[in-house]
Order: sequence, then C-alpha cells, then structure tokens
Amino acid sequence: MDDGDAAGLGRWRATGFVAPALLVVAVFLVFPAIWTLYLGLTNWRLTGLAAAEPEFVGTENYTDALSDPAFRNSLLLTLAFVFFSAIVGQSILGFALAWTARRLRPAVRSVLETVVLLAWIIPASVVAFLWLALLDRREGTLNALLGTDGTAWLLEYPMQSIIVFNIWNGTAFSMLLFSSALASVPPSQFETARMAGAGTFATLRDVVLPNIRGHILTNTLLITLWTFNVFAPYLITAGGPQGRTEILGIYIYRVALRDGALGEGAALSLIMIIINLIVASVYLRLLRERRP
Repeated sequence: MDDGDAAGLGRWRATGFVAPALLVVAVFLVFPAIWTLYLGLTNWRLTGLAAAEPEFVGTENYTDALSDPAFRNSLLLTLAFVFFSAIVGQSILGFALAWTARRLRPAVRSVLETVVLLAWIIPASVVAFLWLALLDRREGTLNALLGTDGTAWLLEYPMQSIIVFNIWNGTAFSMLLFSSALASVPPSQFETARMAGAGTFATLRDVVLPNIRGHILTNTLLITLWTFNVFAPYLITAGGPQGRTEILGIYIYRVALRDGALGEGAALSLIMIIINLIVASVYLRLLRERRP
C-alpha cells in the first residue's frame, strides 16, 4: 500500500472511483467551455450560410463586442442592477431581517423565516407571473393598494421594478447566512457590550461586524455572482422597454438566440465569465487577507 494512499485502494482503483465524477465534469463543464471558446472565434450563426459553413474570424467578435455601445450600455445596467439589488438591497435587508429575527420568539421567528424562504424556493416563472399581476397597469395589486390607478410600473420604472423584484426574490439566502453568522457570535460579547452601556449601533460596529466579516464577504461574493448572471428579469420585462432593462444575461440571449449570432454570443459569454472570475478573485483575496 502506498504511504499516501490512506484508503488502501491503490492508484488504479482510486482512479476508477473518481472517473464517473471526472466524466460528468468533462461533459458538462470542460467541453462546453472549450466549445464556447471555439464558437467565439467563428462567425457561426443559427441560420444562413454561416450556419452551414462557419468561418474563423479570430478576435473579431471580441473587438466588435467591446466597441459596441449596446454592450457597454448593457454592462453598465448590469453593474447598477448588481449594486442596488444584491450588494445594497439583499445584503442590507437580509441582515436587517436576521438581526430582527434573533430577538423574536422561536415560533414567530420560524414564521418569518418560512415566509422569506418561500420567495426563494418558488420557481422563477411563478414569481414572474406574481409580479406581473402585482404591477399590472389596469388591475394590478400595487395600484389598488396605493390608489395609483393606471400607473404602468414596468414602463415608467422598469429598472427599479426588476431591482425590487430581485431583492424580494433573493433576500432569503442573505437572511439565512446572516442568521447563522449571528448565532456564531459569542453571547458573552453581547453581554459585555450591554453591561458597558453600548447601544445598538455601537454593538453592531464593535461586536457584530468584526465577528461576521468573513460571512459578509462570502455572502457578497455569492449574491454578486448570482445576480450578475441572473436571467429571471427577462420574464417580466424581456429587456424592455427599449433596452432599459437589458442586463448582460438578457443581452447575450438576444444576440445569440434571437438575432442568431452564435459566434458573437459565445464571445460575449466568455467576456462575462472573465468578469465573474475577476470579481471572484477580488473577494477571495479579501478573504485571504482577513485570515491570520
């Protein structure tokens, strides 16, 4: 038995055990990534001559995408969408709910967590239908509650609408993560702060935030990546009106499938992956710097 083989299986048996998992990774991750890279270097289209005989165009798709005002506008919309709906909205609301829930009675806390969690586990198509009914101009629930008959929320406030939609849909994850984080803070520190006469703000600043900084970074990383790649807003606005909610995922869908430019869509997808990797590397570096 090899000294490094703790299970005593031997190299070939161990390889046999992990081979199915490696095959799944290769089929569903490695091959699609390589295929996307190849498509991005061609003028492949869904229809026409380029569908039958695609040509190699090198980096033309990438240069065209980076110089396209529509792409830059989509990227700016995506950054605003991520900042306001994830980094600000979901993080702050999720923490506020977790902070409030810790002081509630167990039964009330369970009801609150269940209600918030429902927004997270309901399928996106169902959630989109509910929001269309809520924001409908003629018979919408929101207009009935506010007495603003005839207000077309998705036409007059499209970006604000999908930001609130995403906050409502994704806050549950932040709430659950922060609830776990707050439970890990030593009770003795809360008691010490209370005996020292510290108020809520001082307790949060001096006790809570230093203890859960790693959880905050982890939560921010995950919800940033999820929101950056989200496609659900398409179900309520389809990127409109006039491209005002065409975030990056919707823009790539339009270019690749609606316009049929698979090569350009693949190039855009690779650019999106690179942006994701840059964001993830920044957060991971911050996490490593936090460790002693």
